[in-house]
Amino acid sequence: MAKPRVIYWFRTDLRLHDSPALKAALDLNAEAFWPIWTWDPHYVYKTRVGVNRWQFLIDCQNDLSKSITTLNPNSKLFLLREAPQTLFPKLFKAWKITHLVFEKDTDPYARDRDAVVMEAAKVAGVEVIVRYGRTLWDSDELVKKNGGKPTMTISQVQAAGPKLGPVPKPIPAPISMPDPGETTLDFEPEAPEQTPDLNEGYREEKDKSYEKIAGPNGDFAVATLAELGFPPATTPHRGGETIALCSLHSTTSNATYTATFQKPKTAPTAFLPQSTTLLSPHLHFGTLSVRQFYWDVQDVLSSYKGKEKASVPPTSLIGQLLFRDIPQPKMPLHTLATIQRPNNYSHKALKPTLYPNLYVHHRFPTGRSLVQRWKLGRTGFPWIDALMRQLRQEGWMHHLGRHAVACFLTRGGCYVSWERGAEVFEEFLIDHEEASNIGNWQWLSCTAFYSQYYRMYSPVAFGKGWDKQGAFVKRYVPELGALNEKWIYEPWKAPKLELIKAGVRIEGNGARGDEEGVYPEPMFDFAERRTICLEKMKKAYAVGLYGDDPRVLDGSWKHLFDEASNETEQGGENNRKRKAKGQATIDVLFKKAKT
Repeated sequence: MAKPRVIYWFRTDLRLHDSPALKAALDLNAEAFWPIWTWDPHYVYKTRVGVNRWQFLIDCQNDLSKSITTLNPNSKLFLLREAPQTLFPKLFKAWKITHLVFEKDTDPYARDRDAVVMEAAKVAGVEVIVRYGRTLWDSDELVKKNGGKPTMTISQVQAAGPKLGPVPKPIPAPISMPDPGETTLDFEPEAPEQTPDLNEGYREEKDKSYEKIAGPNGDFAVATLAELGFPPATTPHRGGETIALCSLHSTTSNATYTATFQKPKTAPTAFLPQSTTLLSPHLHFGTLSVRQFYWDVQDVLSSYKGKEKASVPPTSLIGQLLFRDIPQPKMPLHTLATIQRPNNYSHKALKPTLYPNLYVHHRFPTGRSLVQRWKLGRTGFPWIDALMRQLRQEGWMHHLGRHAVACFLTRGGCYVSWERGAEVFEEFLIDHEEASNIGNWQWLSCTAFYSQYYRMYSPVAFGKGWDKQGAFVKRYVPELGALNEKWIYEPWKAPKLELIKAGVRIEGNGARGDEEGVYPEPMFDFAERRTICLEKMKKAYAVGLYGDDPRVLDGSWKHLFDEASNETEQGGENNRKRKAKGQATIDVLFKKAKT
């Protein structure tokens, strides 16, 4: 019997350590073994991906390729530049493949893509092997143990997960890898559809990454930002399994930090270094195994004998990993596919039909100019602007910072749809996870999961509570760097002489860009906007519509908002009684927020 000829398809598991799928592939004892990555045009054109996240991905791929070559000088990560749906039928035939192995992906597009590829494999007589490895427990099995419903709270994960058994111990990285077979291909890539290109605004030149199936030099090398037409990245955060494992070791080497970590107590204003682990992008790209992280922390906890009491979920490091498992089962049910078409700022009803939480239907203004000033960090509120500039420059922001800017854009000031903010986070974050992003934006905007809309983050007091001297603001809003700390969070109140001394003028709306010595006036009076937002939210909750209500779907909801005058209108009393399970625990995250 002929020995297997195996393709191992890397996707969201760019590592060698603790990879159940990779182990299953290597256990086949193949005569030929190709570790590949398919350069999927869906992510190149149809998904919002900023330059910083592209750079992080490229870092991860290059690091993995070097690690593979260390195991076997004849091998590497072979990057093939074509959509997997059209590539694999040709590849199965060209390389005489008998087995295709990959890690399960929870992304809804990926599930559809994988179904097409698996059908092609069936037609070609290729056996497909799939293993989970992206989460603590298999997300599909977690749903089954949760009564057939997606997990919505950390308590549900804590209850359902152990029914599947303990979190599996990590698998050691392989010490060898078989040679690849012949890599010659007699076909070139099928040209992908490039419109609409959601990343066109970043490109300085035309994307050239699909001109040849094996890349410009015919060596299956990892693509570059230049090939994609992008400028250099600005993030200092770099990707790769090597960096991920070093960062994990650095974290767990500090036993007190690891054992007593409480996320709500970490400062959103800390930088160089930040106050949290910053391992989330490595978990996203799979350069760090979530189980490796889990068990390394458990090892620290088992031997910890410090004076300070060890923290527990949900605020502990273990709690953060449990939180990460919550949205994964919902991925196929609730995605950015429910959001408006690209560049469409008119209203479109969301239909989260499988979410039991209240969906308050906001009648949002278009807010294009408000969104642009917020996105660029030119709102005139230094705390908000510092956070958004950190996000644009580095691709990362502390979770309390994310809370502050999300509240500001939606119910805490601008009253713009959460969908607009979710799109910006999808674009900028290097640790973007679709289900988490959408869920968090709905939560912070009080359109789902969280109903205490009257609790708002002040764009002045909240940042000042963490960093009275304004070091964070001065780091990311350098035009205010010389301003006295008394005025750093409210520069529009500074006396003229103080502004002259600091070399800055407060004027305009930021439309002229980063003009030297100029900082924009605030977009609005926060106290006034807070009152307006509270009135709008109160009316929305009084109307009390779910996203799948027929009146939402047929547009008749508009009349309800015109008619509603107080909370006792339709749904008001019921809304006051509704409170998502686990909300009392989540409320601790808001304890430093000031209104």
